[in-house]
Amino acid sequence: MSSQIVELKAQDWSLADTDASIKTAAVDALEAGKVLFFPKLGFQLEAAETRFLSPEVRDPKSRNISLDAQGRLKGASGGEAEVAALARMIERFRTQAQALIHCLVPYYIPALRLAPTSYRPMQVESRKQSVRADDRRLHVDAFPSRPNYGERILRVFTNVNPAGVPRVWRVGEPFEDVARRFMPRIGRQWPGSAWLLNTMHITK
Repeated sequence: MSSQIVELKAQDWSLADTDASIKTAAVDALEAGKVLFFPKLGFQLEAAETRFLSPEVRDPKSRNISLDAQGRLKGASGGEAEVAALARMIERFRTQAQALIHCLVPYYIPALRLAPTSYRPMQVESRKQSVRADDRRLHVDAFPSRPNYGERILRVFTNVNPAGVPRVWRVGEPFEDVARRFMPRIGRQWPGSAWLLNTMHITK
């Protein structure tokens, strides 16, 4: 849905090469729930980091590799030195992503809460997932096992595929339209059901 995507020509993560009027229009689009696309803004791997472009750096028991807000790396496989180097790579991307957000929407800064930064070296097409965890299906990121408690999710993605294969996204309509379509099909929540689902670890 092209109307949901706004393309920006910036080549600097600090947006130093972007006019103020363009930033304002971009923020308006972001507030409207649209996706900002920076085709010329890439994350550059260092020569020694290309070894991490392999599914083998992920622990088979973990879905993703993630760096939490305290700098702890989870889901990685390898020796101490390898894991530390991988953490530094992910931290460098996070720093650049934060610079992008801070320069684009500085008034967001007081309300921002840093969530884990994920690295996914697996091909989506070949990764085996349950129906509920399958990223190939159209989904809303605020889901029962990880409620957002009224917060909004702001994500920065970058594609580091070594062969230049694009990550193709199907962007859906605004959430209000999705809710209007599916809410009538959702049954009424019974008293005590939230407690029961939480007790059974189906939700959090």
